[in-house]
Amino acid sequence: MASEYEVAEHHETEASTGRETEAAAGYDAHAAADGELHAEAGYHGDDAHGEGIFPPFDPDYFVPQLVWLVITFGALYFLMSRLALPRVAGIIENRRERIAGDLSKATELNEQAEAAQTEYEQALADARAKAHTIANETRDKMKAEADELRADSDAKLDEQLAAAETRISATKEKALANVRDVAAEAAAAIVEQLTGEAADTGAVSGAVDTAMAGGRS
Repeated sequence: MASEYEVAEHHETEASTGRETEAAAGYDAHAAADGELHAEAGYHGDDAHGEGIFPPFDPDYFVPQLVWLVITFGALYFLMSRLALPRVAGIIENRRERIAGDLSKATELNEQAEAAQTEYEQALADARAKAHTIANETRDKMKAEADELRADSDAKLDEQLAAAETRISATKEKALANVRDVAAEAAAAIVEQLTGEAADTGAVSGAVDTAMAGGRS
């Protein structure tokens, strides 16, 4: 019986000891958790206090900011003066030279166009003057040829008229001679019939000539 009682007491003692150990461990864990919470709260409090001022406006950062501004500006100026500005200047110079070349070429082309226009107008004036001269020469030549042809025609016509008048005169003389002979014969026949005797040929011819001469006059 004593053994069982001692065993039961031993178990009870161990159980008490376990409960005390667990209680102590729980207290330590709770204390550690409280310490962490307090520490975190203090950290956040410090951050909240630091975030109250914008850093560029914080006087504590003015000097570093000025130093970095000078350094940045100097580096930017160095890069611009060594790299960007020479390229821009080169581009501007190339553009200026190209514009000057274009203007010079345009001026040259304009002068060539004006010279070509002047030459064209001079050639046109020369062509008109030459055409006018050729027209006058052609007109004068045609007039001279016409006058020559008219003179030749008039000369030929005069010759033909003279020849015609000569032929007419010859024909007229011949016809008058035939008429005289016919008239003399007719007069001799009439005298012979009226008188019953042969007419004097000389007297009849003289009478006919006298009558024809009076008819011409």
